[in-house]
Amino acid sequence: MSNQSITYLVAGCLGVFGLVAFCLLVVVPAVASYRRLHERAAALVLSLYVLAALVGAGIVIGAVVVVEWPRLF
Repeated sequence: MSNQSITYLVAGCLGVFGLVAFCLLVVVPAVASYRRLHERAAALVLSLYVLAALVGAGIVIGAVVVVEWPRLF
């Protein structure tokens, strides 16, 4: 197994782990807090909105690190 394959495997496993952690720590409590179906659906949609915001923030921070790394070090 090459180093690149190991890197992809680790990144994929961490992505799955992060998604499972998000579901267990954010989505499940948000959905379980409501009884009506439309309230649960709204909680799920808002949880996905939070996930999108977190992914977007991660992409922006990663891009800044990649762009600024040569200048700083």
